[in-house]
Amino acid sequence: MPTDPEVAMSDPAKRARLIEVLKQRSLKRGDFVLRSGARSSYFLDGKQTTFSAEGAALVGELMYDLISDLDVVAVGGPTLGADPIATAISIESFRRGRPIDAFVVRKETKDHGMVDRIAGPLAPGSRVAIVEDTATTGSAIQFALDAVREAGCEVARIVVIVDREAGARENLRKQGYQFDALFSIRDLGIDPTGEP
Repeated sequence: MPTDPEVAMSDPAKRARLIEVLKQRSLKRGDFVLRSGARSSYFLDGKQTTFSAEGAALVGELMYDLISDLDVVAVGGPTLGADPIATAISIESFRRGRPIDAFVVRKETKDHGMVDRIAGPLAPGSRVAIVEDTATTGSAIQFALDAVREAGCEVARIVVIVDREAGARENLRKQGYQFDALFSIRDLGIDPTGEP
């Protein structure tokens, strides 16, 4: 049930509501093959939440809070997962009086126009945050990291909505990156070691 946007919610209430939205819209049960090639009894389609009006609003606020202490000029990540997240954070940052631009990393370099891998206002030397809806092993995030580094930018932090606890945190921290998540998959009622 949508909340009344005129009624202010506390941060814990927003977090609790976002967990409910993720469970209702994004969490699917069945037999799935993940990007990593591993099989899973569940799939988290974050875009079902981040492209919804309520989900985007909650994600923008809560994800902005995770990067608000950083001196970054842009936020973005791998298309398509990062597109609505980066936009929601950018809108929230403007609303709070500290504008942060959004960008996305394309799956392939364009063969026309600017012939670039990154869409959005991102200048060499920029300090940025990388965002994504879910992280399993971190391969999609790694793709975005490589593109951003090739563009001459510095990554201050990686932030995801849900960490599936399947190696992404460890893989990215080994490279020296700070990795944060709004939620663990456990917050959605799933034990990653036993997948109910």
